[in-house]
Amino acid sequence: MMVRKHILAAAIATALISPLTVGVSLPAAASEIKIVVNGAPITDYDISRRAAFLKLQRKKGNLTQEARDELTDEALKRQELKRLNMMVSDTDVNDAFARFATNNKMTQDQLTGVLDKAGVTPGHFKEYIRIQMSWGRALSTRNRAQGGNKISEQEAVQRMLKDGGKKPVSTEYQLQQVIFVVPANNRGILPKRRSEASAMRARFSGCNTTRDIAKGTLDVTVRDLGKFIEQELPPEWTKQVTSTPVGQATAIQDTDKGVEFLGICATRQVSDDRVARMVFSQEDAAASADGKQDATAQAVDRKYLDELRKKATIVNQ
Repeated sequence: MMVRKHILAAAIATALISPLTVGVSLPAAASEIKIVVNGAPITDYDISRRAAFLKLQRKKGNLTQEARDELTDEALKRQELKRLNMMVSDTDVNDAFARFATNNKMTQDQLTGVLDKAGVTPGHFKEYIRIQMSWGRALSTRNRAQGGNKISEQEAVQRMLKDGGKKPVSTEYQLQQVIFVVPANNRGILPKRRSEASAMRARFSGCNTTRDIAKGTLDVTVRDLGKFIEQELPPEWTKQVTSTPVGQATAIQDTDKGVEFLGICATRQVSDDRVARMVFSQEDAAASADGKQDATAQAVDRKYLDELRKKATIVNQ
């Protein structure tokens, strides 16, 4: 499994703590469509904000063209992430924005002022954060599915022999998913749905009674997800699942589908060859991770984008 740290500060930290050389923000009134990616428009205002972001990073060359290229790639990523339901929540983005400000010894208001003055705007930067974080998860999932960083059965056996023949032990989780559906065109009801989800979560006492509790509540989906060992859990849920006792539910999360939580139906300790290979693979990936994409990760990224581009309809104007 590929472990990829989402280090956002590296992109513009130097620029943010140095005197700015850019001018004031461009007005949002400019909105001529310049690129259409599978029906999704990219305007000249979007391009101007990304060009300002690149300038803030002290990038050189044709920044307008680079901005167009980056935004086209991000449009493809955004569409794929929505298809996979892997877009991170507003809470995750806002937390990352706050950490970025803190790491650069700024308040959020100060960071907002810098981004506005530079012509980037905090909204554009937050959307950049969202795509970076979400795409990292998608790449990790894809790499894991394709067997990236997995050690062979023979390597696992050798590793176990060095440890006296002991097999690694992992926790297996039986999970149930509860979704309070929120249509994409009606996100204004999210607060109401969060309240409903929180109320149901408080009543959760095990997976056998979930459907009975859900009766009478509109647009609630209950799914039995099956069993996953810890190393197979989606990154966005791992921390919550592993810290939630059996018979209880994780905290709620906003997703593209609506508001969700996971019920922990049962757990057990497992130790077999499959677990050994996954545990050793994860250990190796974690040991080699240094916050940078290695050549393999970059190749996965580029191949994925190339596949999306080949299937896409992109119109440049």
